[in-house]
Amino acid sequence: MIRILQKDNRITKILFAVIIGFAVVTMVITLVPGIFDNSSVNDANAFATVREPGLLGKLGIDSSTVKMTEVNQLASRQLQQQHLPEFLLPYMSQRAGQILVQRQILKHEADRLNLQASDEDLRRELETGPFAQYLFPAGKYIGDDAYMNFVQNFFQVSRADFESQIKSDMELQRLQALITGGVSVSDKAVREAYKAQGTKAKFDYAVISADDLRKTINPSDADLEKFFKDNQARYATAIPETRKIQYVSFDASNLPGGKPQISDSEVQTYYNQHQAQFQVKEQVKVRHILIAVPSGADSKTDAAAKAKADDLLKQIKGGANFADLASKNSDDPGSKPQGGELGWLDRGRTVPEFDKVAFTLAPGQTSDVVKTQFGYHILQVEEKKTAHLRPLTEVKAEIVPILEQQRVGAAEQTYASQLAADAKKNGLEKAAASRGLHAVATDYVAKDGVIAGLSDASALLTQAFSVVKGADPASVSTGDGFAVFQVTDIKAAHAPAFAEYKTHILDDYREQQVPLLLNTQLAKLDDRAKVLNDLKKAADEMKIPVKTSDLVARDTQVPEIGSMAGPASVAFTLNKGGISAPINLGRAGVVLAVTDKQEPTAEDIAKNFDQTREQLVNSQREELFRVYVGNLTKKYEDAGAIRYSKRQAAAPSLPAGN
Repeated sequence: MIRILQKDNRITKILFAVIIGFAVVTMVITLVPGIFDNSSVNDANAFATVREPGLLGKLGIDSSTVKMTEVNQLASRQLQQQHLPEFLLPYMSQRAGQILVQRQILKHEADRLNLQASDEDLRRELETGPFAQYLFPAGKYIGDDAYMNFVQNFFQVSRADFESQIKSDMELQRLQALITGGVSVSDKAVREAYKAQGTKAKFDYAVISADDLRKTINPSDADLEKFFKDNQARYATAIPETRKIQYVSFDASNLPGGKPQISDSEVQTYYNQHQAQFQVKEQVKVRHILIAVPSGADSKTDAAAKAKADDLLKQIKGGANFADLASKNSDDPGSKPQGGELGWLDRGRTVPEFDKVAFTLAPGQTSDVVKTQFGYHILQVEEKKTAHLRPLTEVKAEIVPILEQQRVGAAEQTYASQLAADAKKNGLEKAAASRGLHAVATDYVAKDGVIAGLSDASALLTQAFSVVKGADPASVSTGDGFAVFQVTDIKAAHAPAFAEYKTHILDDYREQQVPLLLNTQLAKLDDRAKVLNDLKKAADEMKIPVKTSDLVARDTQVPEIGSMAGPASVAFTLNKGGISAPINLGRAGVVLAVTDKQEPTAEDIAKNFDQTREQLVNSQREELFRVYVGNLTKKYEDAGAIRYSKRQAAAPSLPAGN
C-alpha cells in the first residue's frame, strides 16, 4: 500500500548497476569460463590475488586481492536477486569470485592504459549521473553530512570506499568504450535485421503428441521381460531400503506431575528480561493524496501538478471529503482505492519530507502541500501512537504460553532421555510399561514413508535410517511430543520381481520408445506432406489433428508450440505455401505449412531503424568485448598472474546449466 512512499528501490538497482559494475562487463565476465588451476595463496580472507603479468607484478608491486568478504557479499546478492535456495551459495560464490577476479583483470588493464578517473571526473559523475537525483536534487548539493548518511544508509560503506568504487566503474566503462568504440553496422544490415524481426506469419500445423504416441506402444510380456533383463543395473535398487522400527511416543499429558505451572514471578522475570519485544514504536495513521511529477519533468509539468494539489487542498479546507478526493485524484495506486489510506507508519518508513510532516501534525489535522521526489502530497493524520512500553498486565497472556512451551519442552526432553536410558537397560517394552506407555512396532517402512501413530515422523525416520540395526534406543521430537525408538530389522534396497514391477517397467519402456516413434512419425508426415504438397491431406491420412495459427510474430506464444522464437521460428523464413521440416519440441512434434506472410513495410523499417541499429551495435559490442575479456583472461592465466587460495581448488563447481 505504501510502496510508492518507501525509500526509493531505484537505489538498490543503481547499486547493482554501478557499484557491482556495469551490466555488459558483468555479463561478459559471467560467460567467460575461469580456470582455477594456478598457484595458490594462503591468506584465509583472500579468494584470489591478481597481478600484472610483467616484472612489477612478479615482484608483488602491482597486485590486488579479491577478498572472500567481497565474494560472499556478491554471491548473497545474486542469490537473492535470482530467488535461489541457500544451499546453492557455495556454487554462487565460485561464480561471484570469478566475476570479481576478471573485474580486477580489467582494472589492471585499464590502469595500464591510463584510463583512471580523476576527482573532477568523479564530481561530474555525481552531479550528472544516476546519483544526481539524491545528491544534487534540483542541482543543489545536499551537504556533506547528508551525503555521508546517504552512503552509509544505502551502501553500508564509507564515503571514501563509495567514491573509489564509482571511479573504478568509470574506468571500466572507459575501457569498454575504447575496445568497442569502433563497432558499426551497415544500413543494409539494419534493414535486414528488422525485416527478419518484424516478419509475421500465419500457418497450419499438424501436431503429434508424445502422450498420444505413448498410448499406442503396447509391448508383449516377452518384450518387457527382455527390457527388464537388459536394464538390470537400472532396477538393481528400484525397491528402496525399508526398516522395521519399534517406538514409544508421549506428549505433555504423559509427564509425571502433569503440565508445568508458571508462577507470577517467572512471568515478571521474563518481562524484565525481554522488555524490548514489548516496546511500541511511535506510529502515525495517515491518509494522503499524491499528484505525481515524473522524474526529469519540465517546469511546466511541475507547475501544473502543484496547481492541482493547491486546488485539492483548497477544496479540503472548504469542507470536501478527503477520502473521496483521494479516490478520484490521487496518483498513488496502492492507497487510492482506500481513499488515500496508508495505515500505521513507523517513523523513518517513508521519504524524509513526508515522514517529517506526518509525525508533526496532530490527529485530525491536514497538511499544506508537501513536495517529495514523487510529486506533491496532501496529508491528513487520523491517529497517533506515542512510543511506550506495554504494561505487564497487558502482555501476561502472551508470556505465559511462551514459558509453558519452554518448560514443557525441557521436561519432555528430560523424560525422553530417562526413557531411552531405561530402554537401553531393560528393553523398550518394559521401559514403556513401567511408565504406563505402550511400545508400537511398525511394518517395514521407507525413509519417506508415514508412521500412522505420529503427527510428524520425519525426524524419527531420518534418524532411524542413519543408525544400524539394534543400535541403542534414541529420542527424537515428533512435533507434539517425543518418541524413543529402536531399529529392529532392515531390508536392503533390491531389484523387484518382474511381476510386481511390471507397470513401472511398461512406463519406462514406453518412455524410451516415444522419442524414436515421435521422430519416425514426424518424418513420415513431413515426407507425405511434401509429396502431396498439402499438409492437411497428409495429416488427414495419418489421422493427425491440424490447427491454424493467427498472424503471429516471433514474440508470440502459440498453443502446442510455445514461443515462436524457438524451433518454430523457421515459419518466418519459409515462403508462403512452404512446408517446414519436422520440428521436435520434446513432448510434441509439429510440421507446419505457411499460409500467409507479412513482412514489415518500408515505413515500419524506417520507424524502427534507430532502435534496431542500437540493438545490433550493442550485440556486436558485447560479442567483441566478450572475446576481448576471454583473450585477456587467458593472457593472465598463461602468465600465472592469477593466484587462487588453496581452498578454492577444492570448492564445488557450478552445476551444469547454471
